[in-house]
Amino acid sequence: MNLSDREADLLASADSVFPNAMAFVEDMIKTYAVLGQEQAVLTCVENQMNELGLPVTRVGMHKATLSEHSLYAPVPWDHEHKYNLVSQLSPNAAGQSLVLNGHLDVVPADPFDMWTRPPNEPWQRDGWLYGRGAGDMQSGVAAMIYAVHAIQQAGYRIKSPVTLQTVVEEECSGNGALACVHQGYGGDFVLIPEPFGPTLYAGQVGVLWFKLGVRGKPVHVQAASTGINAIEKLQRLIPWLQDLETELNEQHRDGPYREIDHPFNLNIGTISGGNWPSSVPAFAEMEGRIGFPPGMTANEIMQRVNDCIEQAALRDPAFADEHPVLRFNGFRSEGHLVNLGNPGVELLSQCHHTLTDADPEPYWSTATTDLRVFHFYNRTGGTCYGPVAKNIHGVDECVNIESVRHVLKAYVLFISRWCQLEKL
Repeated sequence: MNLSDREADLLASADSVFPNAMAFVEDMIKTYAVLGQEQAVLTCVENQMNELGLPVTRVGMHKATLSEHSLYAPVPWDHEHKYNLVSQLSPNAAGQSLVLNGHLDVVPADPFDMWTRPPNEPWQRDGWLYGRGAGDMQSGVAAMIYAVHAIQQAGYRIKSPVTLQTVVEEECSGNGALACVHQGYGGDFVLIPEPFGPTLYAGQVGVLWFKLGVRGKPVHVQAASTGINAIEKLQRLIPWLQDLETELNEQHRDGPYREIDHPFNLNIGTISGGNWPSSVPAFAEMEGRIGFPPGMTANEIMQRVNDCIEQAALRDPAFADEHPVLRFNGFRSEGHLVNLGNPGVELLSQCHHTLTDADPEPYWSTATTDLRVFHFYNRTGGTCYGPVAKNIHGVDECVNIESVRHVLKAYVLFISRWCQLEKL
């Protein structure tokens, strides 16, 4: 490991603060920050930043102004009461600026009884920390915050503009990160510690959320044949959506995604309907997500989904009397490829090599992250580089503890080489 004396001191400081960083991760896991219940984790993070002496600003999500932007994802819930947390260091200083961005929200973990232990009660085993959010991505948030703290703890002041962003609604809309950038909290380069491991995040697919509803004809089950079962009717649409998924994967796998077997995935994530076991259901609804290739616009994929459902309605006699109702809310996020020749990406690669004596591998994601906000809003260069996690969005989600230490050190090293530091 080829380090200067200053870098050696900074990495030693990272080791010294690491136990506190992991305790912070456990505190965040306990808040169980699912959609609509983010206040506890926001309070937890704001208190932690205050304890570390980091200035904190609450950045609101005001729909009246935010919804005017083309990157805004329309959502059916109110987020006027929500906010993101931003900490700026040397915001008016000269020199190249840096944004460290991470999301605080998590996806639901129910049913809890499928977990080895409750998902909001963190536990450790064999070098892994378990709990909802352990991997995706509260460990990454702790690593980036404590990277700044480690530098300060070592007796240095960061003289270049650095912004820490901890945001909400990454898992459903991206509107939290958009609110931050829209209100001026940007930079020359962004690092996001998503749990894809210490790789060079090289690209991500587009993601579209949709909702489909149908109505049936309710009758008593004794005369079921005279009614129309809305749940069964709704299920008839799934093969049509699967055909669209197949088309996207067979005809639109360009560039690096040509090497990935099935990058654009359809998922029917929720389904509901009916109101009584002995009544033929009068209504049914499902929500889904479909991935689409970089280069395809959100309007294009929405049109494709719309055309798919229209064809189903025209060709299937079950929809002769009434067409399905299609709505789009939440993600309508376009994919993009990362410029791996960006100076920030090259510097990150150098930092990785310093710590591991190996070059990082590129990683093309079949999901999406808030990186798209920075890319499409003002073409800010950036990438993701984070801990190693397992079972994200699944049962017994966990993060490799030593991988969090590695990310903390990599971010310390990156900041020390990207920014100007002053010994106090």
